[in-house]
This record gives sequence, C-alpha cells and structure tokens, in this order.
Amino acid sequence: MCTYTTERVDLSGSAKGPNGWFTATTASVYYDHPVHAPAGHTLNIDVLAPKLGPSARVALELSADSARALASAIVAALGAVPSDLLE
Repeated sequence: MCTYTTERVDLSGSAKGPNGWFTATTASVYYDHPVHAPAGHTLNIDVLAPKLGPSARVALELSADSARALASAIVAALGAVPSDLLE
C-alpha cells in the first residue's frame, strides 16, 4: 500500500546528473513503488533542480534498511565535524 506521503526539502548543494554537475535546490523523499530497484517498495529520494528541467535529477531507490543506514551515516558524519567547520 502506498502512503502518497512526500517530504520536500530545500537544498543548498550540487549533484551530478547525466549532463554533469548542477546546483541542487530541492529533494523529494517518499516511500513508493520503485522504477528500477528489485523490491515492491523503496524509499525514493529525488534530488532536483526543477528550473533546469527533467535532466537535472538524481534518483535513489533504497530498501528501508539501506535508507535508515544512510540517514544514520549522514548524522554520524556531521556529528564528527567540528562546529566551526559547519556552514
């Protein structure tokens, strides 16, 4: 069953898509049927620059366990950085 719940996040960063690097401005996070991953449902993360069109997109389709591990790794990596280096 799909929840159709989508979280949107404003971003400040860069991503590399099929046409090279672009300024990433938005991310959409949702749990739904994947397009490519061999699973019934995945946590899907789309990193986008909507003003640049559909080619300015990077997509992830992760198992729930992989998504949780990635979230934990992000929090751990940021937690190890001295506060004066965080922007």
